[in-house]
Amino acid sequence: MRVPALPSCVVLREVGLRDGLQSLRHALPTTVKCDWILLAHAAGLREIEVGSFVSSQQFPQMADTAEVIAFAKTIPELSVSVLVHDLDGARAALAAGADLLTLPLSASEAHSRANVGRTAGEMVEELHRVRCARDIEGSSARVEAGIGTAFGCALQGEVSPATVLGLVQAASDAGVDGVGLGDTFGFATPDATRDLLERARALLPDEVALGVHLHRTPGNHLGNVIAAVEAGVTRFDASLAGIGGSRVSAQGSGNVSIEDVAALFGTLGVDTGVDMRTLLELRDFVGAQPDARALFEAVSRAAARSRGGLFRP
Repeated sequence: MRVPALPSCVVLREVGLRDGLQSLRHALPTTVKCDWILLAHAAGLREIEVGSFVSSQQFPQMADTAEVIAFAKTIPELSVSVLVHDLDGARAALAAGADLLTLPLSASEAHSRANVGRTAGEMVEELHRVRCARDIEGSSARVEAGIGTAFGCALQGEVSPATVLGLVQAASDAGVDGVGLGDTFGFATPDATRDLLERARALLPDEVALGVHLHRTPGNHLGNVIAAVEAGVTRFDASLAGIGGSRVSAQGSGNVSIEDVAALFGTLGVDTGVDMRTLLELRDFVGAQPDARALFEAVSRAAARSRGGLFRP
């Protein structure tokens, strides 16, 4: 059996500022978010999802996203990502100067309606409108389709690979710059991860980036990371301490932690650009914030139950 060669480097995108904080009851102070970004950059991270342009009534934690982007754009060599649900959010993100806009699609119709209040088909149409608006404005921002529930759905049940791949093709036809497959509920296995990503890659033009957004799966999450690398993926979403996860079901698991992923690639000799000492300083800093402490404690309890554990120096 041929063992695929490991890449020389991979890209880690820190998504804790958006995915991790969207479930907070109270918004983290903007100054703390800015310090978070500074420390993450000092740790070597060059892609950070800093927030989202969605309803401020539903997500008051994200109301300062434009202000956070303005600060992040002052930092050299930093790609600033945001989540948007529709054309209005995309226009706000473009006006703020975001470098990457991710629209959440879902291979599960039940999850799509619960998450964004639209069908998957309607979100594909919105994706096309966003891409056209970007082009009309002459912006250099990239547009990405984030396809959630790619490995199964706690609300709907099984999700067929054919459905996922149909959305991958539809996103490609809409002219996206990137596609990410998400394990929203932590159902992925290494074999399923490898197979689905290989098939997705075969559908996409070379210039369209393929990434993965994995969640913490008992006994499997780092195996899924390796499987994704074997499928040719070099872009990984991960969050500080593994905070975040599905907001529409308590059955969703947290994100794979960026400390675990960085440490794994370090042992394999794959360059992430990450300095682990500084990354752990960032984790300590954020974990000490009163509003974020509960998130970290919940992740630690979940990791202990799953025997996953967070990286320890």
